[in-house]
Amino acid sequence: MTHPCTGVILSGGLNTRFDGQNKAFVRVGQRRILDRLYDIFSDLFAEVILVTNHPLQFIDWDLTIVTDIFPVRSSLTGIHAGLFYMQNPFAFFSACDTPFLKRELVETLVEQIENNTDIIMPETAAGFEPLCAIYSKRCLKQAEQHLKENKFKIQWAFRGHRIKYIPENVLRQKDPELISFFNINTPEDLAQAEEMIVARKQQGIPVD
Repeated sequence: MTHPCTGVILSGGLNTRFDGQNKAFVRVGQRRILDRLYDIFSDLFAEVILVTNHPLQFIDWDLTIVTDIFPVRSSLTGIHAGLFYMQNPFAFFSACDTPFLKRELVETLVEQIENNTDIIMPETAAGFEPLCAIYSKRCLKQAEQHLKENKFKIQWAFRGHRIKYIPENVLRQKDPELISFFNINTPEDLAQAEEMIVARKQQGIPVD
């Protein structure tokens, strides 16, 4: 890895559509999402941070557990906490509800890091993927300022920063179906994820 990079997992959602169950512990194909993510992060990053407001739930994992600094539930709040605590100049951020994140896609993003770039952002036909992206420590101050002003849109928070967008054709070279960006917000999403697992097994495609 040319540039030292931290891995940050965001697990700060309310999980209201899962009866309060933390989505990091939801099982997809008999494996918890966090177990899948942890395998990737621990292989790629010497420093792994998990941002959560329920730290006791995660003490069995060998990672650095931190909590939000601002008492507001938002994705930007979690990104800010990761930026604040990380020891490296860059960090890859992922939400905790992405069961199919591919190691190869993460590696592709990490390979794009340059000293004169602040953010590495995937871009697909569906839009930008700010919760599967790399942020520089230089983003911390502006994120903090937006939170103080109660502005929580990630895209707005990082305007003016030097962003390198990774186009869909590059992303598909490592993740042809872009399943890395599939996230589970509802029980219906979970059912779809299980169907995806079954379909891949029938086709002989590795799930993990």
